[in-house]
Amino acid sequence: MLLPHGPAGVSRARRRLTADLTALGVPESAVDDAALVLSELLSNAFRHGRPLDGRPDAELSRGEHGGIIRVSWQVDGPAPGDVVTLEVTDGGGPTLPRTPRPSLTAHGGRGLGIVEALSLDWGVRDRAAETTVWSTVALRPGAAPARRPGGRSNGRTASGWGRRA
Repeated sequence: MLLPHGPAGVSRARRRLTADLTALGVPESAVDDAALVLSELLSNAFRHGRPLDGRPDAELSRGEHGGIIRVSWQVDGPAPGDVVTLEVTDGGGPTLPRTPRPSLTAHGGRGLGIVEALSLDWGVRDRAAETTVWSTVALRPGAAPARRPGGRSNGRTASGWGRRA
């Protein structure tokens, strides 16, 4: 799914993911977790990444939005170990995503901490013209794969996985 580079695309992607997972009979709490993770990944892409079409950072710093972000998800199952892999791809940014440790009074900086807490695994693929942040979220109790310390990639990438949303 291609979304506009701006906050308006978050609700559209959440609605589509929620509808897809609900149609598969995924429990509501797991649908909510996956939708929250997707929202955080998209919000970070809009806030910190360039659009895929390469509009200059100067335009983004003035608060103008344009261009696109690519979003996809893939459900692996069906079985009690169902998981969904979410991917958000933007045009890259000045730094790679990392999990900060914000102060109690900070107004932001908690998004990737939420992603880490709700994900079995997550990671970053950085290429010349794009950065993809991906997350694997459990859809049923006891889902695999096992999470690695620090929430970083276990070496498996989500590239080429399944259905493009």
